[in-house]
Amino acid sequence: MAEIGKDIAKAASILRQGKLVAIPTETVYGLAGNALDAGAVTKIFIAKNRPYFDPLIVHVRSADSVKQYAEKIPDMALELMNRFWPGPLTLLLPRKKIVPDLVTAGLDRIGLRCPDHAMTLELLRSLSFPLAAPSANPFGYVSPTSPYHVNDQLGNAIEYILDGDQCKVGVESTIVGFEDSTPVIYRLGGLQEEDIESVTGPVKVMTTSVSNPQAPGQLQSHYAPRKKVLIGNINELLKDFDRVGVLSFREEYLSGKIGKQIVLSSSGDLEETAQKLFSSLRELDKSNVDVILTELVPDVGLGRAINDRLRRAAT
Repeated sequence: MAEIGKDIAKAASILRQGKLVAIPTETVYGLAGNALDAGAVTKIFIAKNRPYFDPLIVHVRSADSVKQYAEKIPDMALELMNRFWPGPLTLLLPRKKIVPDLVTAGLDRIGLRCPDHAMTLELLRSLSFPLAAPSANPFGYVSPTSPYHVNDQLGNAIEYILDGDQCKVGVESTIVGFEDSTPVIYRLGGLQEEDIESVTGPVKVMTTSVSNPQAPGQLQSHYAPRKKVLIGNINELLKDFDRVGVLSFREEYLSGKIGKQIVLSSSGDLEETAQKLFSSLRELDKSNVDVILTELVPDVGLGRAINDRLRRAAT
């Protein structure tokens, strides 16, 4: 298993050797390598068993460093950086040739973000290169929100996990790009659509999952536990199964068929729900149940990203 610790200098040394380190962010833990080193990036794909056509997000130390990796930065992108970075926002921008094709899956745009986590920002500031860092889990599985989740899944593939405690957001970043000056959301995430529109005006949402993604996190089946997930009216679904796990929004269900139940937020708080979503799916996946029953949350604000993850987990 990997060593878990808080030694930023050690993490930096491993990364300079072209090896991988798991890093904390406010969203989920990332599996990080030198984004300018094709060899290190290849190790990310191998460790995750990630298809090479699925592009990676690159983490940078600040908005000022973006010009090193992006050919053009629209004024609207600058406004979003100034408002929401560091934070759970990834911007798709035309890439410079310094970025290996492998990082962007050969696409002409690169996903860049500045994470809102003190340890990882300190790490990035100590390095002369940015970090490619998709979620630190086997491809398609539930994203990790603690160092122990990472060790459980990828501990044999890496040597060090930088321990930044529990992630405070719990779902991945929102991805925004621009088409003919129109802002487009390619993935719903930790930054709400309404927050983006407060800066840009109306946005177009294009999160339809595809087999040839134009941005990270667009594949249809993703963020999924090994056990089957069904979404719907939980009371109705309970009629069809015997040994079930229940992941509910705020209500506790009563049935002798329920082997394990997790209520995401008894108060109906969507931020609490997002924080607990992936760890709860992981816990139910490890429990002695045959199927996981769940329900959608109110489809507003952060609820849109939560519902997106639930639907992909159920695909």
